[in-house]
Amino acid sequence: MSRIGKLKIPCPETVNVSLTGDRVVVKGPNGELSEKIHPFLSIRIDSDGIQVEKDPEQRKADALSGLTRTLIANMVKGVTEGYKRELEIVGVGYRAELSDDTLIFQLGYSHRINFPLPEGISAELPKPTQIVLKGIDNSLLGQTAAKIRALRKPEPYKGKGIKYAEEKIRRKVGKAGAK
Repeated sequence: MSRIGKLKIPCPETVNVSLTGDRVVVKGPNGELSEKIHPFLSIRIDSDGIQVEKDPEQRKADALSGLTRTLIANMVKGVTEGYKRELEIVGVGYRAELSDDTLIFQLGYSHRINFPLPEGISAELPKPTQIVLKGIDNSLLGQTAAKIRALRKPEPYKGKGIKYAEEKIRRKVGKAGAK
C-alpha cells in the first residue's frame, strides 16, 4: 500500500474542489486545473480535506493512488501559491529577450531561436541571462523549463548553455597540453 496515497490532502478555504464524472476540478484564487481520475480510484471530498480511495481488488491501484494524491496536492498548491522555476544562461554573447509571449534566445547559433510560451506560463527576465518561469500547473511548468534547457544544454568543459538555477554542472578537464 502506498504511504503517500493514504494521506489526506489539506484543502484551504479559498480552494473549491469538485468531482465531475471521472475528472477532479480544483478552483482557487490563481485559476482552475483539472485531472482525469483512473477507474480503479475514487475521490472523497470532506470538510477537512480530500482523500483518494482505491479498489482493493486491483494491484495497480496502489501505485496509482500515490500518484493521483500527489497530482491533486500539486493542483491545490498551484491554484493557491503557484510554482516558479528559474533558469540561467551561461556563455559569452548568450542572452534572452521577452517579446509578448515569446522568448527570443541568442545561444551562439547563426540565428535567433523564438520560443513561444504555452498558455498558462509567464516569464520574467530580471537580467538577460536569467529566466524566471511562473505558472499554476507544475507539470506544464517543468516541461516548458526542460524544453528551454534542451535548446542549448550545458556542456561539461566551459559550462556554456542553459541550466537550472540550482543545477551543478560537473566540469571535465580539458587537454593536458603539448609537452
